[in-house]
Amino acid sequence: MELSLTWEMLTFLFFIAIAAGFVDTIAGGGGLIALPALLIVNVPPLQALATNKLQGTFGTLTSSAIMLSKKIVTWQGLRFAFLTSLIGSVLGTIIVHFVNTDLLMLLIPIVLISIALYFGLTKQVGLTEKPPKVSQKKYELIIVPIIGFYDGFFGPGTGSLFTFANVALMGRTMIKATANAKCLNFASNIASLVIFIVSGHISWIIGGVMIVGQVIGARLGSHIVLNHGQQWIRPLIVLICILMCIKLIVEHHI
Repeated sequence: MELSLTWEMLTFLFFIAIAAGFVDTIAGGGGLIALPALLIVNVPPLQALATNKLQGTFGTLTSSAIMLSKKIVTWQGLRFAFLTSLIGSVLGTIIVHFVNTDLLMLLIPIVLISIALYFGLTKQVGLTEKPPKVSQKKYELIIVPIIGFYDGFFGPGTGSLFTFANVALMGRTMIKATANAKCLNFASNIASLVIFIVSGHISWIIGGVMIVGQVIGARLGSHIVLNHGQQWIRPLIVLICILMCIKLIVEHHI
């Protein structure tokens, strides 16, 4: 079926992308906003998934570049974790074609609610740097590729998982954890984006319009993170995790 593009549709998706980029930069889960919007305007499901991955990747690229330019994180400190996140995502993207994902449908809502409870109930978390609970090497060689694998394999909540790992395991502040998460989430996005590009399912006109919106939203979200980090990040992560959990339960268990 030929997709009919109108100015009204593109304008709607442009503003949706701004909102998605804003939320995704602060807490992750921007796909909760962008993907349903693409489906609402009758973009076919596979094309919607591919186009959503394209525009979302540019959002994480934008926020990553801002965090690096502000030296919240450094490329020297990130490059090995960036690589292991990318490798994990490549493996996940390959393996998802050969295995049943039903078990994840049961486990991921539990993980998301656990993250929501962690950030919701521990109000002082992420305010100050704390001693890490795992070594940098274990974090980069085990934790990061596992989350990257999950992103390639399934995906929802990857940004929140990276933020959680940075705060709970590495003892970073919410601002540094979020900055780190954006860079590693960008790495894990690359593998599946390449697959979608090769498969030819991306709507480039819609994707281009939404990329512009994502860049604007990511810049606005980065400003909030840098200036009001703790105040906005923690409650938004709790909200996004709960919404993602509800979405997964409704889609796969009801």
